[in-house]
Amino acid sequence: MTLQDEIREDVKESMRARDDMRTLVLKGLVSSFTNYNVAKKRKPDKPLVDEEAMEVISREAKQRKDSIKQFEKGGRSDLAEKEKEELKILEGYLPEQMSDEEIEKIVISKKAELGIDDKSAMGQLMGAVMKETKGRADGNRVKEIVSKLIS
Repeated sequence: MTLQDEIREDVKESMRARDDMRTLVLKGLVSSFTNYNVAKKRKPDKPLVDEEAMEVISREAKQRKDSIKQFEKGGRSDLAEKEKEELKILEGYLPEQMSDEEIEKIVISKKAELGIDDKSAMGQLMGAVMKETKGRADGNRVKEIVSKLIS
């Protein structure tokens, strides 16, 4: 069973359990899968491979994190709490995030492998590290660690 199929089944389960928040988030995710296919000029009901589904879920989670920051900055803790609940549901489908130490090891090895020693090639190093972490590390955390180790 693919991740997309699992989420579709979870929508049915959450509807049976009358879990409105979970149902809303998962239906939004199914809609995002359809939008992803349309954006890629494919049939809307074409099944996604798990990597594509992860990409969509990661994007949705990032949007929630950004919204939380904005709502907290604007003093809207009620809306921030709602977004946190949604984020928690989405994170249940994402792989476990890497620790800073694990990311640091990858950055150090890629830095040596690519022979990078100045900030001008930071983008190249970031790309290599992000490819290596495959969605298990937040881009902002990776950027902070790369900046710290290159300076």
